[in-house]
This record gives sequence, C-alpha cells and structure tokens, in this order.
Amino acid sequence: MRRSVALAAAVLAAGLLLVSPAAPAAPGMLVGIYDEPETLYGSPEVSFPLLRALRVQVLRLNLYWGGRFGVAKRRPFNGADPNDPAYDWDAYDRTLRYAERFGIKVVLTIFGTPAWANGGKGLNRAPSSFEELRKFAFAAATRYSGTWTDDAGNPLPRVLYWTAWNEPNNPVFLSPQYRRQGTRWVVQSAIDYAKICRAVYQGVHATLVADEKVACGVTAPRGNNNPTSSRPSVAPIAFLRAAWKAGLRRFDAYAHHPYYTYPQETPTTRPRGTLKPEQAAITMATIDLLADELRRLYGPTRIWITEYGYQTNPPDPFFGVSWQKQAEYLRQAFAIARRHPQIDMMLWFLLRDEPRLSGWQSGLMTAAG
Repeated sequence: MRRSVALAAAVLAAGLLLVSPAAPAAPGMLVGIYDEPETLYGSPEVSFPLLRALRVQVLRLNLYWGGRFGVAKRRPFNGADPNDPAYDWDAYDRTLRYAERFGIKVVLTIFGTPAWANGGKGLNRAPSSFEELRKFAFAAATRYSGTWTDDAGNPLPRVLYWTAWNEPNNPVFLSPQYRRQGTRWVVQSAIDYAKICRAVYQGVHATLVADEKVACGVTAPRGNNNPTSSRPSVAPIAFLRAAWKAGLRRFDAYAHHPYYTYPQETPTTRPRGTLKPEQAAITMATIDLLADELRRLYGPTRIWITEYGYQTNPPDPFFGVSWQKQAEYLRQAFAIARRHPQIDMMLWFLLRDEPRLSGWQSGLMTAAG
C-alpha cells in the first residue's frame, strides 16, 4: 500500500504542474474537492495525504440523515440531542478528525429523509414534519460546533459550512418535482425545498456558533420545466423563482453545480439557442444569469460552487474530454470563479474516477490510481 500511495502522490504532484493555477485563489475564495467514496466510507488514510498534496482547502460531504449511511438509524426520542441513542455519528467523527488533522475545512450537506420521517417514501421525499429536520440540523451543528466531545471525552472538530439538501430541482434528489393543482401545475419541489432550507438554516443557526454559514439552492445546472415529461425537472432560475414565491427568504449563500451539457462545451461556451433565463442551463458561461437573479430577489448574494467537473476519455467515450482538455478546462473554470465578485467557494468532483463506467469519470486520478 505504501508504494501505491507514494506513486499516487507523485502522479498528483506532477499533475499539479498541469492543473494548479499559477496565481493563488482570490481572497475569500476557497477551493476543494467533493469525493465521498475516497473520504467518508473509503480509505481516509490514503486519500487525505493526496488531498493535502493537492492543496485542498475544503472537502464536501453529504451528511445523510437517513438511508444506508444515515445518522438517524431509527426515530430518536429527542432529535435535537446529539447523544440520542438513535444517532450513529461514527463515520463522520472519523472523517472530520482526518480533515482537521490535515488542515482541511469541511462542508456538510444535510440530505436524505429517513424512512421513519416520511412513511418509507424514500430518501428523495420531503419529511412529513420539517420540525424533525430542524432538530437533526441542530443536533449535527451542535455536535460539530467545536464545543462537543465524544463518549470518551475527546473533542470533536468544528464545522462552519453547511448546505441544505442536494440538487432539489432534480427528481433523483427531491420528488415530486411538480404537482397538479386544479388545472395548473405547481413546482412542488420548490415548495418543499423552501421548507427544507428553512429547517436546516434555523437548526444550524440555533446553535449560536459564530461564523457558521448555511447555503441553500445546491441546484443542478439544468431542467426541462415540463411536468408531463417522463422525467420532470426544473431549470435553476425557474426553481429559484418558485422557491422565492414559496417563502425561501433566508440563507447565507446560494450553492449551484454549473456542469457542462455536452463534451464540446468549454467553460466559456454559452448554451445553444436563445433562451429566457428561466429556461437556461446555468453553467460557468452563464453563471451571471444566476447571480443577477439572486441580486434581483435577495440583493447581493454570495455563491458557492459545490460541484463542478469534466469527465475524461479515457475512460468515458461519450461524455469525456481528453486528459489535457480536462486540465485546461479546470484552469479556465477556476479562473472564471476567481474573477467573479460573488463566488466564495469552488469544489471539484471527484478526486478519483468512479470504477464503473456508468458512474462519473471526472476524477483527477483514474480508478486504478
């Protein structure tokens, strides 16, 4: 294992000459990685030295409320108590301690409804009671407030960056996207998400920990705005407007995932055709459409890019670009973000390619290392 780790570190160090910008990130803009298989339930003793070699400042993790990796294995007696016996924080305690040891900040994305909280409808369905979600957010933010200790009396790390859910305008992560109301369709995902964001925001900030920030949105780059399609989804600005109408008012930043649509697109390629903002894909080339809409609705708003990446060919012949193109596009995209006056954070997805071709191949390493 030591040989493979040393080799991977050497490859990454050489890769830094290709992918790292010549100038440091602008003041206030944090750069990092989102890769759970390599950190949360993988081998952190291998991945964290590589993250440090890449000069990663921030690591994003989903904090699963329910599901296989969920903290809430059953309904807690007191959901606001981090020590409730229904909660299992072990995987997160371990990963956060590695991050602290290597000087890496963490963004925790609260996501996934437990079966007991929505009648067994699935992780991507809103809870029956948003108060239960608020209590969980409070328990998580309390445990990782920097003032809490584990059962052995050891202090736990502090987490200052939080996001509410993941890609709520995508039915994979929040369903249903639309609901028929009489003769018209309403954006049900935005209605539910306004309540999700409020619950997470209130739960985290109820700890009164200084400098905590909660980002809402966390939106996917595109949507079809078609409630009768086989896979309804909502375009980012249409979703933002619907969420505002549904009462989404308070957050510290707005998170977004400005992925490309076609492998022929560079970070500066605008989407095809002339589209109204509510129909447009929000990529790096059109991020100002989102920034302008946020200013219109909320005034000056900070933006976090919590996922971004280009897949490579090899191994993906359909959506991948060459390794050289990936390096070029990484440089271009991060340069765009650094120049943008509202962007405070940009995270690349992934560290290592997923091993199955049906997964995502945007890693800075191949699946084989």
